Amino acid sequence: MTPEEIAKLPYRPCVGVMLANADGHVFVGQRIDNPGPAWQMPQGGVDKGEDPRDAALRELWEETGVTADKVTIVAETAGWVPYDLPHDLVPKLWKGRFRGQEQKWFVMRFNGTDADVNIQTEHPEFSEWRWLPKDELVANIVPFKRDVYRAVLEELGDKI
Repeated sequence: MTPEEIAKLPYRPCVGVMLANADGHVFVGQRIDNPGPAWQMPQGGVDKGEDPRDAALRELWEETGVTADKVTIVAETAGWVPYDLPHDLVPKLWKGRFRGQEQKWFVMRFNGTDADVNIQTEHPEFSEWRWLPKDELVANIVPFKRDVYRAVLEELGDKI
């Protein structure tokens, strides 16, 4: 696809979850489909007609096994935060229908224990997980998502 064709594509609606534990550290998972370091917070698409909060709770459960009764939603971004995929990934992801994603992010307080986290879900996305101090998030994320993480931390970081 040419850069001009990619620029005409829409963004995929998506949610992201900044799950924070009692120590103020944030859940990150190593993507199972990436051989190199590719840590990220839980995120995923919003189904047609789905409320973003419901999508965030669903994605959290699908990716981490953490159920809605183990979290409290503390805050959300005022708007949607977009990012573009690297051009070489556009034709490979989502059948080439999107240029990237626009995300609504939620800060959730984790009220459970580490035993409540189970990344061995029906469709695993992470090979391992850990709690990371918020000031280490951006440096550990795949480069094309770093601006999104910076923006989310700038808006919601004090809510962790």
